[in-house]
Amino acid sequence: MRFPRATNLVFGFEHQGGARRFLGDLEARMRKFGLTLHPEKTRLIEFGRFAVENRKRRGLGKPETFDFLGFTYMCGTTYPMKRFIVRRKTVAKRLRNKLREVKELLRAKLHDPIDEVGKWLGAVVQGHMNYYAVPGNINSIDSFKAQVTRHWLRSLRRRSQRHRMHWGRFRHFVDKYLPKSRVVHPYPYIRFHAIHSK
Repeated sequence: MRFPRATNLVFGFEHQGGARRFLGDLEARMRKFGLTLHPEKTRLIEFGRFAVENRKRRGLGKPETFDFLGFTYMCGTTYPMKRFIVRRKTVAKRLRNKLREVKELLRAKLHDPIDEVGKWLGAVVQGHMNYYAVPGNINSIDSFKAQVTRHWLRSLRRRSQRHRMHWGRFRHFVDKYLPKSRVVHPYPYIRFHAIHSK
């Protein structure tokens, strides 16, 4: 019998010993039901506020990163205060796959009206931002929009060999239909203060 894939989870522990005990208990618990943890996705990593200093003291490199729900998580610091922060950026594979999908759909819409395609692409870029536009990920958002813009321009130039679309004219459609890159989701503490401020 084949069971459906379970939800991905991330657990945080203050001490390595607690993490190892939990993993052992979890594996034993799942074995009772004939289940196993995914061998490639299940791992213990040193991550968090003290990971950089502790690893440097032991002569190791930067803390590992991990992917979760479309984001790559990594240890970082704020500027200029140098306070610890968990940084997130769009998983590179997810970004490539989405751009490949947009490129293929643009090819299918090659002869559709420019305004119709522009509205569709605007919704695609906005939807991407609605999920991925978190603090610290603006470079990935800019990259996604730039690549979508490039694919759209190539598509328009391909459909009209006699009158090639020049950038000046194309810029009008970009400004009209594609939303400007911005952070949609503020830090949690900003949302908290906005809701609970007195």
